[in-house]
Amino acid sequence: MEDNQIANLLTIFLAIFGVILVTLIIVYVVLLLRTKKKNEEVEKKENSNKVTAKKVEGKNNIDTTNIDKFMEFEKIEDNMIIQKENQKYIMVVECQGVNYDLMSGIEKNGVEEGFLQFLNTLRHPIQIYIQTRTINLESSINTYKKRVHQIEEELYRRQQEYQMLMENDNASKEDKQKAFYALTKQRNLYEYGIDIINDTEKMSQNSNILNKKYYIIIPFYVSDLGENEFNDDEIRNMAFSELYTRAQAIIRTLSACDVKGKILNSKELVELLYVAYNREHEESYNFDRALRAQYDKLYTTSEDVYKKKMRELDRQIEENAIQKARENIDIARSELEKQAKEKEDRMEELINEMAKIILEGNKEYLGEEIVEKASENIDKENKVKKEGKNEEEKNTRRNNTRK
Repeated sequence: MEDNQIANLLTIFLAIFGVILVTLIIVYVVLLLRTKKKNEEVEKKENSNKVTAKKVEGKNNIDTTNIDKFMEFEKIEDNMIIQKENQKYIMVVECQGVNYDLMSGIEKNGVEEGFLQFLNTLRHPIQIYIQTRTINLESSINTYKKRVHQIEEELYRRQQEYQMLMENDNASKEDKQKAFYALTKQRNLYEYGIDIINDTEKMSQNSNILNKKYYIIIPFYVSDLGENEFNDDEIRNMAFSELYTRAQAIIRTLSACDVKGKILNSKELVELLYVAYNREHEESYNFDRALRAQYDKLYTTSEDVYKKKMRELDRQIEENAIQKARENIDIARSELEKQAKEKEDRMEELINEMAKIILEGNKEYLGEEIVEKASENIDKENKVKKEGKNEEEKNTRRNNTRK
């Protein structure tokens, strides 16, 4: 009897356990189906977003690829371009070409032999790179204008000196000729400078003014060192030493064919790459302007406003002072001209007065009677001239009235 009870209990226990197991399996299956459905919904939503993004991208022609993938270098350091995760280092030599077409036959042979010698001495790979740049004449024009402004100030100073020298009765003819020669020379120099500025500005309007620059690219691969345990600083130092030696050897061998070369520094390397990546906009957004604008800075600070104001006030004071000096010089010159005109009109009267003074001063030697008669003759002569002048003025008035 006891055995039957135990068997019944086990049967009941197994039945209950089976029911629980089936229930758990059903719950697991339900959860699994819900998770799968949810994942399918998320995937559909992501695919829908991707399709929408592609449509927008295609519509607006916007490439969302990271710009770093287009850059073939990591950084520029120690006059070297570093590539391929510090596995390749590059140094660049800029060469100044020679005018081969204008050379004689012997000179051409010398250049060819020198270039052949350069090729025979190469023990490492190089790349010759030619970059065409648009010539920017803005800086040259500004330099010319500053120089012409200085010449103009010097011209004005020489004009003043010449004018004063011409008004000086004690100045010799030789001094006046020297001053006139110096003034003419300065005036010609000023006119020549103005012509240069005008011609240069006309040239700058032509966007087809191009200049070619020639470069020799010298690479160094870390793999050339073989298996090593050097750190990054040691590798960079060895790369710089090796590249510098190669560059100097190339410069020496190129000098045999009259080609001058120099190693580009870090700033010049940045400019080289800037022009290479910005060919279409290099003229509008040139490298020097980009540096002055501090495009490579995280943030920029403007110059203190009061410093700007002080500089502007100094400039205005200088300009107004020069203008005032010129105006007063013109006023002084006008007064001198007026005095000279008055003296010229009274010249005869002043001569007679001076003559009487001279006679009075020599009365002891000439005698009182002679001095009196001479003074009377001067007065009579002066009176006759005045009457004649008055008569001439009357006749002129009559003629004018008749007309």
